[in-house]
Amino acid sequence: MAPKMGIRVAAKALGIDQDAKSRHHPDDLKARALEAVTPLDPFFEEDPTIKEWLLEQRPTLAGTARYFISITLGFVAVPQAMAYAMLAGLRPEFGLYTSFTGASLYWLFGTSKDIAIGATAVVSLLVGRIIDTARAEHPQLAPEEVAKTVAVLSGCFLLLFGMLRLDWLVEFIPHVAISSFVTGAAITITISQMSTVLGIAENINTRDAPYIVFVNTCRALPKATAGAAVGLTAILILHIIKSFCARMAARQKHKAKMWDTISSVRMSFVILLYTLISFIVNRGLSPQDAKFKILGPVPTGFKAAGTPSFDPDLVKLLAPELPALLIILIIEHIAIGKSFARINNYTIVPSQEIISLGATNLLGPFLGGYSATGSFSGTALLSKAGVRTPLAGVFNSLILLLALYALTSVFYFIPSAALAGLIVHAVTNLITPPATLFKYWQLAPLDVFIFFVGVFLSVFLSLDTGIYATVILSFVILLLRIARSQGKFLGRARMHLLSSNSKGDGRRPSDASEHWDQRLQSQSSLQSGSLGHSRVNNDREVFLPLDRRDGSNPAVDVSSVHPGVFIYRFTEGCTYLNQAQCVDHIVAHVTAHTQKTNTNEYKRPGDRPWNEPPVQKTSQPSDCPTEKSLPLLRAIICDFSTVNHVDSTAVEGLMDMRAQLDRWAAPAAVEWHLVGVRSRWTRRALVAAGFGYPSAVTSGGFWMPSFDVGATTSPGDTAIVATEPPRKNLVNHAGQGCADIADAGTRVNSREDLGDCELGLGDGLSSSGTVTAGSVTSHSKHACGEGHADTCDRACRGKYAPVFGIDRPFFHVDLVSAVSNAVESARRRDNIGEAGPY
Repeated sequence: MAPKMGIRVAAKALGIDQDAKSRHHPDDLKARALEAVTPLDPFFEEDPTIKEWLLEQRPTLAGTARYFISITLGFVAVPQAMAYAMLAGLRPEFGLYTSFTGASLYWLFGTSKDIAIGATAVVSLLVGRIIDTARAEHPQLAPEEVAKTVAVLSGCFLLLFGMLRLDWLVEFIPHVAISSFVTGAAITITISQMSTVLGIAENINTRDAPYIVFVNTCRALPKATAGAAVGLTAILILHIIKSFCARMAARQKHKAKMWDTISSVRMSFVILLYTLISFIVNRGLSPQDAKFKILGPVPTGFKAAGTPSFDPDLVKLLAPELPALLIILIIEHIAIGKSFARINNYTIVPSQEIISLGATNLLGPFLGGYSATGSFSGTALLSKAGVRTPLAGVFNSLILLLALYALTSVFYFIPSAALAGLIVHAVTNLITPPATLFKYWQLAPLDVFIFFVGVFLSVFLSLDTGIYATVILSFVILLLRIARSQGKFLGRARMHLLSSNSKGDGRRPSDASEHWDQRLQSQSSLQSGSLGHSRVNNDREVFLPLDRRDGSNPAVDVSSVHPGVFIYRFTEGCTYLNQAQCVDHIVAHVTAHTQKTNTNEYKRPGDRPWNEPPVQKTSQPSDCPTEKSLPLLRAIICDFSTVNHVDSTAVEGLMDMRAQLDRWAAPAAVEWHLVGVRSRWTRRALVAAGFGYPSAVTSGGFWMPSFDVGATTSPGDTAIVATEPPRKNLVNHAGQGCADIADAGTRVNSREDLGDCELGLGDGLSSSGTVTAGSVTSHSKHACGEGHADTCDRACRGKYAPVFGIDRPFFHVDLVSAVSNAVESARRRDNIGEAGPY
């Protein structure tokens, strides 16, 4: 009662009306409510109190585990950051500055809830190499001064890179190049740290090429000190704990998170263990007199905070070293972010991630940090903790801050060999395992070659050379693959759809043919019934390479669509890189399988150009086709489905090829049918070059227009069902009656609205959007008969529309339409025995 009275007195003194909410209620609210619920016991709701809210915030067992794992990241980051700083040639506290800055700033800019930014092994190695390069020319420079300047410069470039949204440029760097670089870096780090693990670092220059460091380490093995016992046993204990926890997590799946947590803190445990041993052994001794090398004094707080150096000479010296560092900073961060985003079912914004990375590297040096990026181990730990927002990194920063101000006296006794062993243990996970290499071999054998080239150059020359060489080599192989690619000449095959919807019934082999025929017929009837009004013809055409190098069954018959008609499919686009290969391939194949129409175009043998082969007059074997037995060249169908862009060189190459083949088929003109040209700009370029419509040589003859049309969805007719187009000629000539439009592959519910019109939908049927299109020929008007022409026009207008412009009739929707058009034209020319204009 007394507390409530005190609250009322305080509220009245402050002018707070606690009864304001009840002034809007009716005076008899409670009385009428009691009367309404009688004879039930009344219930009056009470507002929650501050005490209840505080009780709701009590940590639960599950929540405590999550908080513990989040804080665990800080304990893991402390020894790792110190070890990685030593790898970069800096004092251990600079690693703490770097990880603290990343953990403190990322949540302001980042889009991933899991990423932990801090010092990493590969970046620290690169920074160490840059420091050595700079100090080789300017020995007076302090290592931390060079490291901070490098971080500021990389931060500026990263901010610009992210703000301009240039993250798509990262896709030019293949994954195999990154894998080889990381593997080479891991090998380099392991070799360079083994001298510290063995306590012989003073006798070896670890900045030499890795193979030289390895040889010198082997030579110095007899000089190993007591530190070797610390370093080697630390590595052994770390591996034992890791393998034991992994085995227990697999065996006890309900306790997997607990074992993962124990495995995560193994580094902190080992460092604490050997720090305790070092304290017992080296207590009262100076770092110079210690039994094995220890860190020594570590300054408290941010003693290295200050403005980085912007000396123009230093900036000019560091500029050539930045590209490799920027590549690794971006690739490592984006790869980790995307990987854990897929695992946890969310997406990141790469450009925003690069901005967060740039802000960290730009502002970190003012507190003493050096270059930082996403840490895989820290990110994995946060992901396992089930964090919900990027704010989880703040817990990490608090632990790092505590370490900087309260634990520096403990760091004094940390053995250097134990930190080196921690680094060696951490980077072993970065080496690409044989299983991954085998996967590369199965997916792309050349990637294995690129991988080993990168590793070899990284180990025997430098890491920069390795990353540049693999990127350039991958790019060269890509260009060669495009430049040396040849398209495929296609033939026609008849296909049936067959599914195992009936079990075997013990038929004898003699009944096999009848059994398969019945299954094909039943499959066709099943499809017809499942599609309601639509009828599906199970017999359809597909187009496969004539050389049969696509892995298809060679027993399937693939034949030419028509003598003198060729189908060519571009396989790697059509640009200036490969147009010469494609043109030469087409010309060589076409001239080898057709006869030249005019072999006497030169009056004298001396008029023939030297580079044109003479007409062979020798007799040929009976099994070889003679020149006269070959067909005349009629048409070429080019499948542009893999071509999105053509340049001027490619179009000029096509024009030259057309002129060359026109001379071969002269005085007739070769028809060029183009399929799958989806880009309007590509069609524009081809039309400007004279493709897409009949040649002027044939325009005055018997050329018959044929167009791809598709059914439209009008307000009065919206029930159009897409079906598989039939492969039969439905063109009705005058006097033969009218065909059912449903047989053209397009079914509408109200057939009466269509009348008995004939669209001439024949072999050129193809899919357009979600409906089936057909080919409309000039027979269509006459096919309906005199009495039905007007009815056809009224019924069909608005229900069908051309897919492409009717002024460009040689652009087709698919190969079926193009083949139908080209074959029909070739047959007409063959029937009249035409070798010249028609």
